[in-house]
Amino acid sequence: MATADDVRRLALSLPGAMEKLAWGMPTFRLERGGKIFASLDDDDKAMGVKCPKEDREGLIASEPEKFFIRAGHDDNYAWLRVRLAAVEDDEELYAILLDSWRQAAPRRLVDAHPELGQAPTS
Repeated sequence: MATADDVRRLALSLPGAMEKLAWGMPTFRLERGGKIFASLDDDDKAMGVKCPKEDREGLIASEPEKFFIRAGHDDNYAWLRVRLAAVEDDEELYAILLDSWRQAAPRRLVDAHPELGQAPTS
């Protein structure tokens, strides 16, 4: 089971990542451009990550205990919610955050870090 502290630790380990409060919640974004790649919900039980709209339905259908959208809030955005209690371990959490980071980061930043194909060891 992942925690808000795990999200914070792994999100901030990504190049160019910083934490900033927005809408009363911690968000994790890129220093340059400020694009958000993850956020913690106000109860620290779920996080939001970037996800192409066309991929959301399949992810939710395959693991509804893990993935969801907040109806009326996420409908029009390329965003997906993840229940932290359903995340198996740091490796899975890191993979989810890294995928979201790659969607938000400029190509130049992604290309500068080929080592990001591997999850960090704890």
